[in-house]
Amino acid sequence: MQHDSSEGRNLILAIILSMLVIFAWQYFFAPPPPTEEMVKQEGSDAGMEPAIPDDQARVVEVQDRETLLAQSQRLPITSDTVTGSLQAQSLRFDDLQLPRYHLTVNPDSPPVTLLSPAKGENSYFAEFGWLATDSSIRVPDSATQWQNEGEALTPEQSITANWENGQGLQFTRKVAIEGEYLFNIEQRVTNNSDTPVTLYPYGRVNRTFADDKKHFFILHEGPLGVFNDRLSELTYEDLRDEPNQSYKTQRGWVGITDKYWLTALIPDADTPFTARMKFSEVRGRGTYQTDYTGNGVTVAPGETITLNHRLFAGAKKVALLEHYADDLGIPLFDRAVDFGALYFLTKPIFHALDFFNSWLGSFGLAILLLTVCIKLIMFPLANKSYKAMSQMKLLMPKIQELREQYGDDKMKLNQEVMALYKREKVNPASGCVPILIQIPVFFALYKVLFITIEMRHAPFYGWIEDLSAPDPTTLFNFFGLFPWDVPAFLMIGAWPLIMCVTMVIQQRLNPPPSDPAQAMVMKFLPFVFLFLFATFPAGLVIYWAWNNTLSIIQQWLIMQRYKRTHHVAK
Repeated sequence: MQHDSSEGRNLILAIILSMLVIFAWQYFFAPPPPTEEMVKQEGSDAGMEPAIPDDQARVVEVQDRETLLAQSQRLPITSDTVTGSLQAQSLRFDDLQLPRYHLTVNPDSPPVTLLSPAKGENSYFAEFGWLATDSSIRVPDSATQWQNEGEALTPEQSITANWENGQGLQFTRKVAIEGEYLFNIEQRVTNNSDTPVTLYPYGRVNRTFADDKKHFFILHEGPLGVFNDRLSELTYEDLRDEPNQSYKTQRGWVGITDKYWLTALIPDADTPFTARMKFSEVRGRGTYQTDYTGNGVTVAPGETITLNHRLFAGAKKVALLEHYADDLGIPLFDRAVDFGALYFLTKPIFHALDFFNSWLGSFGLAILLLTVCIKLIMFPLANKSYKAMSQMKLLMPKIQELREQYGDDKMKLNQEVMALYKREKVNPASGCVPILIQIPVFFALYKVLFITIEMRHAPFYGWIEDLSAPDPTTLFNFFGLFPWDVPAFLMIGAWPLIMCVTMVIQQRLNPPPSDPAQAMVMKFLPFVFLFLFATFPAGLVIYWAWNNTLSIIQQWLIMQRYKRTHHVAK
C-alpha cells in the first residue's frame, strides 16, 4: 500500500483506537466483577427465607386492562407526574400512567401507561408485604381486606391501611407520594400476642408479556439492580436462559427498566436483603419478576417495628435520578440510565446538552452549540490535521509524476514519496485526527439521543418534531408533496441529504486516494452514509452535517492560506 493513500488506513486506525479506548476504560475503571458472596447466594440464610407468593401462576383467562380495573375497588392516585389507582384490597400498585409523556409527538395522543393489573395481556405491577417461615402465622396477601383511611393518594394526602390477623398481630401500611415518580411505603407491625414473631419484609415487581418484545443492542432493557455498590443487569433473554438469579447485599435496589421508564424497589436502608431475578412461563407468556426479601425481623411481645421502603415508577430523568441518589442515598441510582461503556464521555455530553438546552430552549440548538464547543477544544489538533491534508493535496501532482517515473518499482516509489514528505515536512498520518475525534463523540451523542428521556419528542425547527427519531420526510415523495406511502428503505429525508452534500464537498477538499479502486469506493461512501444515516436519529444527522460544515469552512480557509504562503518543492 502506498503512503499517499492514507484515508482508508486512517479510518481503520480510528476505529481500532476507539475500540482500545472502550476496552481500556472497561479494564481500568469498570467496577470489579461480582464475588461469589454477592451473586447467586444459595446459603443457609437464603434457604431459610420464605417464598414470595406467585399469583400469576393461577391465571386462567387473560382479560383486557379496563375490565380488570373495573372488577376491583380502586383508590385514585393523582399528581402532576402520575395518575392511576391503587388496588384497595391489597394496596398493590397496578394502575399507573404518566400524563407528562404521550405515546406519540401529538400532545393529544394517550399518555404512557406504565403499570397494569395482573391477569392482563401485559400485566406489570409492584407490591410490598410480609412473609413468615411459620405457616401458622397469618400475614397479609393479595386477598387481604385492609381497613383504609383516606380516599385518594395525592402529594398532600396519604393512604393508611390497617389489618389484624386474629393472632395478636396488627399490620399497618402507609402509602405516600414522596416526590416525582417516588412513593414511600411505611410498613409497621405491632405484636399484641404473648410470643415473639419473626417476619420478613418483601417487595416485588412482576411483569408479563408475550416474548416478542423488541430489544435494542445499544441499551439495556430488563431486570437490573445495584448490590453492594455494583450495577447488575440481565436481559430478558439472559433470564430465560438462567431463570433464577439471586444476590445478597447490605444496600441497594432492584427493578425492571425500559428504554425510558423504570420500576424499582428500594428497600429500607437499614435492612440487608436478598434480591432475586426470576422467569417463568404461563400459557406461552413470559413472566419476569424482580424482588427482594429483607432479613428476618423479630417483633417481641408488646413491641412495634417500622420499616420504610420506596417505589420508583416513572420516567428516567437523569437529574431526578441523580437527586435521589445524592439526597436519599440510593446507590448508583442514576446508572438506571444506560450510558454504556463510554460513560465517561456520554454523560458529560448529556449534561452539556442539557445545560445548553436550559439556556437556549432547544436541544437542536444545543447540539449545534456543542459541536462548536468540541470544534474549539480540538481546534489546534484539527488545524494541524487540515494543514497536513492541504499539503497532501498540493503534493498530489508531484506524487503523480513520481508514480509515472518509477512505474512498477514499488519500493523505489515509496522511498521517493517518503523523501518528498520529509522535504515538505508533511505527516500523512495526521489526517486521521478529525476521524479519531469524531468517532467517540459520534457514538456518545448517538447513545444520548437514543436513551435519554430528555431527548424524547424534543423538537427542532421546521419539520423535525422529534430529534430522537429519524427525519420523517423523504425525497421519494418530494418531501410530502405527493401522497405516497414510501417503503421504509426509501425514507431518505432532507437532513440526510444535507449531510450527504457536506460529505461530498469535504471529500473534494481532501487529497484523492492514489489507488483507483479506493478512489471509486470513496466517491460512493457519502451515498452509502446517506442511506445509513437516514435511519439514525435526526439530531445525530444534524450534528454530523453541522460538524462537516464547520470542517469545510476551517479546511478551506487553511488551504487558501497555505496556497498563498507555501509552494511545492521542485
